[in-house]
Amino acid sequence: MSTPRRRLVRPVIAPPAGNLAHAAKNQKLRQRLHEERTTLSRWMTRLTRAFHVVAKAQKRISKLEKQLHNGEES
Repeated sequence: MSTPRRRLVRPVIAPPAGNLAHAAKNQKLRQRLHEERTTLSRWMTRLTRAFHVVAKAQKRISKLEKQLHNGEES
């Protein structure tokens, strides 16, 4: 039977001052990314809605054109 591996427990040390600036920059970038994703989501909702409106209009126009074409042949 094998014994489980030991885990090393190391104390958490504060990051050096240079990493604080890097961490702050990363936090700003994460915030900006979140805002941009939110904006994109909002626009995608609008775009999807507009796409469906256009598709329905094209379908209605096609149907009317077919009715006109069939009426002219009769």
